[in-house]
Amino acid sequence: MPTSVVSVPTTSNPGRYAKHPVISFLLSSIGRKWIVALTGLALVGFVVGHLAGNLQFFFPNNDQINIYAVKLHQLGPLLWVVRLGLLAVFVAHIATTISLVIENKKARPSKYATSRPQKSTIASRTMALSGLTVLSFVIYHILHFTVQSFHPEYKVLFDPEGRPDVYTRMVLGFSHPLIAGFYILSVSLLALHLKHGVSSTIQTLGIKSKQIAGLVENGGRILAIAVGIGFISLPASVLLKIQKMPAWHTTSK
Repeated sequence: MPTSVVSVPTTSNPGRYAKHPVISFLLSSIGRKWIVALTGLALVGFVVGHLAGNLQFFFPNNDQINIYAVKLHQLGPLLWVVRLGLLAVFVAHIATTISLVIENKKARPSKYATSRPQKSTIASRTMALSGLTVLSFVIYHILHFTVQSFHPEYKVLFDPEGRPDVYTRMVLGFSHPLIAGFYILSVSLLALHLKHGVSSTIQTLGIKSKQIAGLVENGGRILAIAVGIGFISLPASVLLKIQKMPAWHTTSK
């Protein structure tokens, strides 16, 4: 049986790594798995919070999400610190995941090419791909709705109270089938990513056991489904004409 691959070098300049135990751990396979797990947990928290904010799009008066957006912008520079921090966490999560995937492929002996593969799911086999797609979507989403690079006309949309009209921006944005389609594809991949990620994160942190395996698997599945349905409902409601332009814009024409 072949010797397993060890991520931390033991023969080349060992003193260099002994002087930096933290760096040595973070560069090891186990350390990088912990980075993926911890950044993943942080991103799950953000996704749930972001979804809760976005679902205010469905409030009856059509302006609740505008009120929510104003409260966020009242954070001032702190808001951009949080945004950039989350983006850094996202990049670290994806980059570390890709490094582990590449390492695993290099470490896989060729003699096992005809052996029976380990049980895996579509979610586990596409973690890197789905992560890259979601990252691309996040960048586009920020440029689209936050920076408004693609639609500068959004900057002059305000509700009757003078607040930036986020509701109308969402209706206009999701009225474009290609934009709505890319959004639905991305959040579907996000849900698939969560389905596998929650379970593997708990396992990496040593929390998962046989006694709670079923609970963890079902919890991750329920969370993934809820997040997927929640985000998909936003563009779907616009495409199906459930959410329409607010009265203050339709009556002004």
